[in-house]
Amino acid sequence: MSQVPENIVWHSQTLSKGDRASQKRQNPSVLWFTGLSASGKSTISNAVERKLYDLGHHTYLLDGDNVRHGLNKDLGFSDSERVENIRRIGEMAKLFADAGLIVLSAFISPFRADRKMVRDLVEEGEFIEIYMATPLSVCEQRDPKGLYKKARKGDIKNFTGIDSIYEVPESPEITLNTAECDIEACADKVIAYLKQNHIIHD
Repeated sequence: MSQVPENIVWHSQTLSKGDRASQKRQNPSVLWFTGLSASGKSTISNAVERKLYDLGHHTYLLDGDNVRHGLNKDLGFSDSERVENIRRIGEMAKLFADAGLIVLSAFISPFRADRKMVRDLVEEGEFIEIYMATPLSVCEQRDPKGLYKKARKGDIKNFTGIDSIYEVPESPEITLNTAECDIEACADKVIAYLKQNHIIHD
């Protein structure tokens, strides 16, 4: 990992994270949705953000495909490029949390070490790992973008779950399975966790 260049000094700001969060009446957090392609990360994170918005909370959703259209459009899907992809997202999520926001991040993020790296970037209790435990067979059956079919044919290399590994979270804060629960139930489970842990309030 690169070091901060010499002669670069952190500039202190007048407003703190606490000031920004207090204004928004919420506790900053990073809701990190991780799982296989087609496991429901984007769908559920969108539903959760809608519920948070309706409750009057301030959020921002970072989606894997969307970020690769801009900030990370120079990255491919090799293991090293996946690591860099998550590093950049982690740093961006940290900035959004510093702004007092509830950040929703929907990324396959297949490696435990990368997810831990992001957890370590933010304060204790701010990183909430949400494991989309939808089975590979269900994800492959859905295949909304036709990616699994292409991966099986060998047209796509380094595809998570096929020829690239996915390391299942060992102790996620929340586990969801969209093969067993519908969108509403999954989103409600996340909202309930946020209330129980005083990230948002009734």
